[in-house]
Amino acid sequence: MTVLGLTACSAGKDKGADKAEDKKGSWFQKLRNTPKVEEKKPTTIWDALRDPKAEQVTKVNQYIWRAALEVLDFLPVKSVDPFSGLIVTGYGTPPGGNRAYRASIFVSDPSLDARSLKLSLQTKSGPVSMSTQRAIEESILTRARQLRKQADQF
Repeated sequence: MTVLGLTACSAGKDKGADKAEDKKGSWFQKLRNTPKVEEKKPTTIWDALRDPKAEQVTKVNQYIWRAALEVLDFLPVKSVDPFSGLIVTGYGTPPGGNRAYRASIFVSDPSLDARSLKLSLQTKSGPVSMSTQRAIEESILTRARQLRKQADQF
């Protein structure tokens, strides 16, 4: 008797379930029939490697840029990107020094201001002291001010 009761309950279809399936089916059908937005496909290798959001170019203070290259001229330049304001150097020893340094310089703003310069110095054994880093930053900013003063005289 219990077997008949269970089979009787499962044999009939619920009309509410049919409506839900119809709604679900029509939703999936609409989704399937919706045209996709065509993406612009890269045509060259450079298009494929380019970040689509990277069209922004940072304006760089030319005096800080040149001063950083002049002050740290004892370091071999590994990478330079004047559009983003980044200079990366390899290890080099300053004249009269015995410790090798490397630097990453980021010029982030067109103003001749200390906030525009971000400097990271490192030795082979780790980061340098804050006093050494501040001294290098000050010498770069001082040289940048000198370069601007010279440019204003012309």
